[in-house]
Amino acid sequence: MTRAPEAHDADFRTFAVSRWPRLLRTARLLTGHHHDAEDLVQVALAKAYARWHRVTQSADPDAYVWRIMINAHRDRIRGLRVFEWLTTRFPEQTVRDQAEQVLARDVLTSALQRLPPRQRAAVVLRYIEDRTETEVAALLGARIGTVRSRAARGLEKLRADPAVRELRAPGKRQEVSRRAGAAGRTGVR
Repeated sequence: MTRAPEAHDADFRTFAVSRWPRLLRTARLLTGHHHDAEDLVQVALAKAYARWHRVTQSADPDAYVWRIMINAHRDRIRGLRVFEWLTTRFPEQTVRDQAEQVLARDVLTSALQRLPPRQRAAVVLRYIEDRTETEVAALLGARIGTVRSRAARGLEKLRADPAVRELRAPGKRQEVSRRAGAAGRTGVR
């Protein structure tokens, strides 16, 4: 017996609304742009909706949708004819929020954007999304050893980044220098 279309839509709507923030956060870290991230999540959810019966029958619907999103991101990157340089600078003059947490997030996001795409994906999924090495390997279609080495190299590059080193450790009363935030924004790559 098949389920009514209304139940199908309601199940999908509940799933999409509850997963949207986490999917968007991951997509933002993968793409480097908020608008590209929204587009990526919408594409992933549209594909998931088209295959909703298969998604709900899978052992882990979240992993199924995450895999759709990662494949869509990979396809998007392959389809680029013009190489994009990720930057946090806009041509317009903006007033920057002075909150220390926003500055630290900006420095870390800039440092993540300077990582190669595969290392960035491994670091984001493993440490920011807090997924296991097995889950990351399955999502990226790679071996566990490859995920470990990519994540280790990515963390090593992040630790070596001067802007990241200047971030204060939690609990210390040391100020984050403005130079650390500016260093992550100055280089147009």
